[in-house]
Amino acid sequence: MIGSEVEGALNDQIRKEFYSFYLYLSMAARFESMNLKGFARWMHVQATEETKHAMKIYGYVNDRGGRVVLQQIDAPPSNWKSAKEMFDQAYQHEQKVTESINKIVELARSKKDNATEVFLQWFVSEQVEEEASTNEIAQKLQLIGDNASALVMLDAEFGKRATTS
Repeated sequence: MIGSEVEGALNDQIRKEFYSFYLYLSMAARFESMNLKGFARWMHVQATEETKHAMKIYGYVNDRGGRVVLQQIDAPPSNWKSAKEMFDQAYQHEQKVTESINKIVELARSKKDNATEVFLQWFVSEQVEEEASTNEIAQKLQLIGDNASALVMLDAEFGKRATTS
């Protein structure tokens, strides 16, 4: 049985993961409006990953005899000036998600909830990848600046991003 404090923190993390879905879907929509279909594809794939993260936690809470309580999800921003601004925000967002996961790990540890601590290790590793990928793209966009040709090349590369299983 999962403790109520850990259960509450995991329910809040489900909300945060669904917010991440909303954020990346909103970014995808903005990229589509900018006719950057490859960037939009990248964000669609990312959004899909976020729903998988939420559902992984959802399943875990249920498996531990807890109760999933879905919470209200705030609307994400919908207007950005550039691809760089979006990826800077995506990187900052992933840093916040990492911080949130780490706090739940610490909570689980303090409650001697070994199962939750072990479960969350996948998320700890996943956040390393999430931060690295968004930061790498933000840095590339910083390097290319206003170079439209480089942006188009990057857009073509991102259009090839495969969905994860």
